Amino acid sequence: MSSTNALRHAVHREWTGFRRPGRIVAMAAAMAAVIVLGLFYAFGNHASCDGPCPSDPHGPDGSLVNDQFSLMHQDLGENGSITVRMTSMKGTITYPPPHHDKLVPGLVPWAKAGIIIKDGVRPGSSYAALMVTGGHGVRMQYDYRHDIAGSAGNGDGVSARTPRWLRLTRSGDTVTGHESADGRRWAKVGTARLPGLPETVQVGLFATSPGDLTLVGTGLGGATEQVRWTQAGGAFDHVGLKGTVTGAGWRSDTVGEANRTDWEKYFQASGAVEKNGTVTVTGAGDIGPAGTEDGARPVERTLGGLGLALISVLVVAVRLATTAYRREATGGAPVTRGELAAKTIVVAGVTFVTGLLAVGIVVPVGAAVLKGNGIPVLGVSALTGARVVVGTAAALALSAVLALALGALLRRAWLAVPVAVLAVVVPYVVTSFPLLADGAAQWLLRVTPAAGFAVQQSLVEHPQVIAHYAPSTGYFPLPWWAGVGVLGAYAALLLGLALRRLPQGGTSPAVPGRGTGRGREDSGQVPRSQDPR
Repeated sequence: MSSTNALRHAVHREWTGFRRPGRIVAMAAAMAAVIVLGLFYAFGNHASCDGPCPSDPHGPDGSLVNDQFSLMHQDLGENGSITVRMTSMKGTITYPPPHHDKLVPGLVPWAKAGIIIKDGVRPGSSYAALMVTGGHGVRMQYDYRHDIAGSAGNGDGVSARTPRWLRLTRSGDTVTGHESADGRRWAKVGTARLPGLPETVQVGLFATSPGDLTLVGTGLGGATEQVRWTQAGGAFDHVGLKGTVTGAGWRSDTVGEANRTDWEKYFQASGAVEKNGTVTVTGAGDIGPAGTEDGARPVERTLGGLGLALISVLVVAVRLATTAYRREATGGAPVTRGELAAKTIVVAGVTFVTGLLAVGIVVPVGAAVLKGNGIPVLGVSALTGARVVVGTAAALALSAVLALALGALLRRAWLAVPVAVLAVVVPYVVTSFPLLADGAAQWLLRVTPAAGFAVQQSLVEHPQVIAHYAPSTGYFPLPWWAGVGVLGAYAALLLGLALRRLPQGGTSPAVPGRGTGRGREDSGQVPRSQDPR
């Protein structure tokens, strides 16, 4: 019999032996843990608003975005420009550390004030903006995800003596940004192409300011986030327009919600004011990609039962290996490389299918339930969604192979199961909570097999958005392909070591009682007279 046929027969025999009630129940429990806990999370989350919840804006590419700012604007035709001189940028931060007892002047790093060309005032519409920021210099940003750096001058350094000149020029679908320190010598910042921009758009001055994020220590060095409301404003003069639509004058608007806080109601309203040739625009919010700090949930948040499923899978895989060694120890046929290879194929295949069914059910259903409950869900492309589902199932399968190899190497379930759990489950679970310091959690998810579960991450880290990019908030330190590579390397190394310790021979002959489902394999009671040796 050829080696291929021998392996095929061995796989069939192992599959027959695998279908024992205990193993089937364990794999069904793993699937149930993923589905039940995921749906429990989805059904347990509901949006709560004073009156109807506002709809969440989506950008031109369909993704969730933030689009909240104050705007002084008028109509602009297909070709035209706006030029301004910015002479001041000030802000307010509410209740910052250390005492959280007062409102202080200041700008958060991504506070923004500048000029903008936008497809109307509908939240989520296409735009290009040139701005001075609180701590990241001059930037040109467009369509929420794109960010181009200009000069390094920050908002707190802008004054009448050190102004910043800004210019946006529209030519059809193309918008180009320039900046200058004196209004004579101009430097190009960047160019944005905005497909489908209508003939008439809005052009004007804007200001906005995202929340002030700080971290509060917890656990063994972990951290949770606190976000406080802020406001920023810019002062502009020497406003020059070309290509505006005849008869359309300046209008003041807010995109998104505004003037609902006590600070805005009683002290400083968000909006635009013109006095003695100077326009001051004050606003709060942000223009950019939405994230978890805004209350949106990634699709992988429905995989809260994965840790329990992992434990079931690892136990089944370890016992599948150690059972064979118990048989050998009681005088049965020796374990061979062919037999272990067949066990690997079976346990990997069964685990992959189990994971594929569980994750393939809970991710789309859980996301639909969350949306139905008014919870915004961060959208993913079809390719990313497939990677989350198929990749998570593959990570479960690789974890099962790793556990099988540990069982073959250690040959004792009581020893191999804790080692497998410590190597895979513990790093995955403890880094999911703000327990460890971010550095320690990131280190664990780089060097342990749990790195492979980076494949489930759909969150994207945006440099122009302040957030807590840590494992406890869903951000793995390695890209998904590198994480899977770490897990795969562990599984391949351990399986290689386990195979190397076994005799070359073919697969073990059938042992009476194997595959009957009556426990013969586990008991190891094979009469010496029937020993094929």
